[in-house]
Amino acid sequence: MKTPAVLAKEEVVFTTARRVNGALTASLEKRMLQAMARRMPRWVSSDQLTLLGFTAQIGAGVAYALSRYNRYALLTVILCLVLNWFGDSMDGTLARIRCQQRPRYGFYVDHMADIFGAIALMCGLGLSGFVHWQIAIAMLIVFLLLSGESYLATYTLSRFQLSQGIFGPTEIRILLIGGNLALLRSPYSTVFGHKLLLLDLGGAIAVVCMAAMAMLTTVRHTAQLYCEEPLS
Repeated sequence: MKTPAVLAKEEVVFTTARRVNGALTASLEKRMLQAMARRMPRWVSSDQLTLLGFTAQIGAGVAYALSRYNRYALLTVILCLVLNWFGDSMDGTLARIRCQQRPRYGFYVDHMADIFGAIALMCGLGLSGFVHWQIAIAMLIVFLLLSGESYLATYTLSRFQLSQGIFGPTEIRILLIGGNLALLRSPYSTVFGHKLLLLDLGGAIAVVCMAAMAMLTTVRHTAQLYCEEPLS
C-alpha cells in the first residue's frame, strides 16, 4: 500500500509554460546566450548565476544610493546592471543547454529574486536624489503589477510572457544604462521651458506606459479566459 506522502507526490502534475519573448533584442540575445552557455566552465552552475544576478541588482541599488554623494557611482550601477543581465539571463539558458531544468524551483527562485532586486533598485534610485520618491515608488508599483499579471497568466494560460510588446528586461536595462550616462552629463531636462529632473520625466513616461500595458493585458487575458471557460 502506498503511503500518503507517495500518493501526494504522484498527484503533483506540473506543466512547463511556453516561453514567449517578442522583445527587440530577443533573437540576438538568445543566440548569444546559447553560445556562451556552451562554453561555460563545468564548475559554473545555474544557482551561482542566479545569485550573481541577484547580488548585482542589490549592488545597483546601493550604488544608486551612493550616487547622491558621488555622481560617478552611476558607473558602478552600469557595471551591476551588466552583471545582473549576465546572471539573470544565463542561469536558465545554462540549465536548458545542460538539460538540468528545474521548472518549479527555477521559476520561483528566479522571480522572487527579481522582486526583491527591483525593490532594492527602486529604493536606491529614490535615495539617489536623481528622481523624486513618488516616481520611484510608482515605477516599482507598476513593475510589480506587470509581474503579478505575468505570473498569473503563466499559471492560467500556460504561457510565460517574457516581454511586453517590444520591451523586455534587457531593453529596460539598456534604457537604464542610457539614463545613467545622461545623468553623468546633467540630471536635468528642459520640457516646454520647464526644468525637470531627467529621471522624473523618463520615470513618469515609463509609469504611464507600463500601467497601460498592465490594463490592456489584463482585459485581453480576462476576455480569453472568459471565452475558454464559459458558463454551461
